[in-house]
Amino acid sequence: MKRRDFIGAIAGATAATALSACGKDEAQTGAAAPAAPQKTYEWKMVTTWPKNFPGLGTGANNIARLITEMSGGRIKVKVYGAGELVGAFEVFDAVSQGNAQLGHAGAYYWTGKIPSAAFFSSVPFGLTAQEMNSWLYYGGGMELWEEAYKPFGLIPNPGGNSGTQMGGWFNKEINSVADLKGLKMRMPGLGGEVLKRAGGIPVTLPGGEIFPSLQSGAIDATEWVGPYNDLAFGLYKAAKYYYTPGWHEPGTVMECMINEKAFNELPADLQSIVRNAIKVANADMLAEYTARNQQALQTLINKHHVELRYFPDEVLKELKTISQQVVEEQSNADALSAKVWASQKAFRDQVAKWTEVSELAYLKARDL
Repeated sequence: MKRRDFIGAIAGATAATALSACGKDEAQTGAAAPAAPQKTYEWKMVTTWPKNFPGLGTGANNIARLITEMSGGRIKVKVYGAGELVGAFEVFDAVSQGNAQLGHAGAYYWTGKIPSAAFFSSVPFGLTAQEMNSWLYYGGGMELWEEAYKPFGLIPNPGGNSGTQMGGWFNKEINSVADLKGLKMRMPGLGGEVLKRAGGIPVTLPGGEIFPSLQSGAIDATEWVGPYNDLAFGLYKAAKYYYTPGWHEPGTVMECMINEKAFNELPADLQSIVRNAIKVANADMLAEYTARNQQALQTLINKHHVELRYFPDEVLKELKTISQQVVEEQSNADALSAKVWASQKAFRDQVAKWTEVSELAYLKARDL
């Protein structure tokens, strides 16, 4: 009897162990079961830049690459240069209408649609690149930019910065304000309006049309970006004098706008990836321009014998006076423009004091 009870107990324990092991295996099998496949998204990015153009075009490519890699391929972004899918100045509408999910451009191209747009790219004698990023991220600029683009179903982002640009390429010396009169020059944005009031004739052209227009004489002068991009376009072949500083664009923001509907369809983790990928690319572009511009400038001067010139103080003072008038008038274009300029101006007045006692003071000390 005792032996039968003992054997029965062993059998029961064995069965219990087997059942426990079976349950454990099922739990393990359930944990290891493959997750349901995640949805993937095919996005298009249209740009105002020539395909793969150094700095600007490659900056757009960088955003596309980062989004694709950081999302593990859940978002695949294909980039189209100007004219491949839409024209350079059709980017805004293409993204707004949902024909593309992303657009890489410069906000000052859209002042005809949004009067305040120019304030989100660059203001003559305004904020530097570092100051501009500070205003956008920590001075309320992004909230205002989003308010401006909201009616068009767009989410704006700073998608790069070229830093302080050059003053432009000329075939004659600029010794006084009188030398600007009648000068037909490629210059968009608020800088173009300043040039107009100084007696010049501003012309808006996409990047791909600048060199042939300058070479043919359709325009007398042009600004583009800086040595890195100007060398790539071969502008030294069509003009002799290279002027500095770029008073009209002291820290030009490139934008990466997102179609709001497409963005809202993404899960939260992919939304975060998209926004942060653009933010990484924004910082990367400024670092690249800082490195490449000096290299390209030396090539222009030493190899191609370009004459580097500085605008006379008399010219800069007059352009600054006109710029103040133009910017104030632009701020009165509508209620939002007034609000945006009030914010940026207050930030400029505040941050300029720090820039003077920090970077400017240091640069003067470094040159002693």
